[in-house]
Amino acid sequence: MRWVASVLSLLILGTATAGYLYYRHLNGNIRSGQRLSGDSGVPKTEANAAGQRPLNILMIGSDSRDKPENLELGGSRDSVGAPPLADVQMLLHVSADRKNASVVSIPRDTRVDIPECTDPKTGAKFKATNAMINESLGNGGPGCTTATWEKLTNVYIDHWMTVDFAGVVHMADAIGGVEVCVKDNVWDRPLPKASGGSGLKLPAGKSKVKGEQALQWLRTRHAFSSDLGRAQAQHMYMNSMIRELKGQNAFTDAGRLTGLAEAATKSLTVSEEIGSVKKLYNLAVQLKDVPTNRITMTTMPTLPDPRDPDNRLVVNQADADKLWAMVRKDVAFDKNGAPQAPGGGQPTPTQQPAQQPSPEQSKAPVTSPDKVSVRVVNGTGAGGAVTPKRAGAVAEQLVAKGFTAARADTALVPEKTTVIRYPVADLADEAQSVAAALGIPAGSVQLAADVPRITVVVGADWREGAVYPQQPAPEAGSVPETAEAINGADSEACMDVYKPYRW
Repeated sequence: MRWVASVLSLLILGTATAGYLYYRHLNGNIRSGQRLSGDSGVPKTEANAAGQRPLNILMIGSDSRDKPENLELGGSRDSVGAPPLADVQMLLHVSADRKNASVVSIPRDTRVDIPECTDPKTGAKFKATNAMINESLGNGGPGCTTATWEKLTNVYIDHWMTVDFAGVVHMADAIGGVEVCVKDNVWDRPLPKASGGSGLKLPAGKSKVKGEQALQWLRTRHAFSSDLGRAQAQHMYMNSMIRELKGQNAFTDAGRLTGLAEAATKSLTVSEEIGSVKKLYNLAVQLKDVPTNRITMTTMPTLPDPRDPDNRLVVNQADADKLWAMVRKDVAFDKNGAPQAPGGGQPTPTQQPAQQPSPEQSKAPVTSPDKVSVRVVNGTGAGGAVTPKRAGAVAEQLVAKGFTAARADTALVPEKTTVIRYPVADLADEAQSVAAALGIPAGSVQLAADVPRITVVVGADWREGAVYPQQPAPEAGSVPETAEAINGADSEACMDVYKPYRW
């Protein structure tokens, strides 16, 4: 829900002009923190042949009540001082050619693996756990939430942004209102069998919400049936907000930008590598011209959690894998662009083609293969029967390619997708050389402290053959139906209202 300020800050600051003193003032508003506070092992995305890289920004909404103004806007006083929860999490992916953008939400009630994290402020260490994804924020800050996403998706995240309750209200006021729509009169209030509620009360049809009412819209869960319904409402709001700002020429109106930039910089905490107005400006320039019909909002596909099917979710692995593959391969979620090869467009006039591997290619060997110690384990049992002798077969292939220290291990480590893990950063190049020898994508090479040496886990996606099978790139717009995609140009989207909350 609190992602609104994050997106606005990028767009607004991209065209803001201010005197030096005001520039310093805005810089003073911005708070920043460490990008990662846990290890995910996901390497930075390589540039495409045109020298372009996709951009991934994690937007986090915190439910912290530690400020008086946040407490007034929602939650009980009993929650003051408690670890904050990341109740809204959205990944903004902007294509390498900056011509399209995709957003993927993960519902807060989704159970995932949270890696070991260290709080950069206190030094407190948190053990790896399996829990609701919103708990990651309290296990080491936004950097732990970012590490959790990277580990789950195998997508490198360049930056994060967070905003709290008060920040949403400030930003909604600065915008001047955003149009939303409900199919029936809605009142999200406590009922005899359901406590809580955001307080949102709107008539059927289209309404313009701002300030606290905008926060209510973004927090409404019960009236929109579930956490999944809430995510859909947030996506509608976000699309409408972008259309509103573009329609008002807000990105070129210097007078409006002053108030918008003030609200944005006061509302945000960002990862330290973008912790200045200049850096946010440079970031924003890359984003503000994406057409609304090239923006797509989605939710990661999920299933009811077998442990608690009425209240919790787990990843729908098959459909989620398709969605994350599109992000990793930089394939547009919409079908409105010109046909092009996955991974980015043509060089812009200011760019020169770079001789670099694509995001899905591994680098050529840089170390003598016979000096690289490699362990190979069988992971083909993920989701089905184990294919026998796969570790031995792959180890033999490595030996044949000069990796004479490669050895098969009898351990069974179920893994749906083949992956190479290495224990320390110094072995990154050697791990990539193993990947190159087997034809495994560079993005499948991960840093992982729990392996003794470079380890190839032969996944269920590689049950036969000497060379890793190349996966065909997804087609643009081939988003799974379970992702509930909404296009940014859809001005007629309207929320269903759960019957008990109609009036």
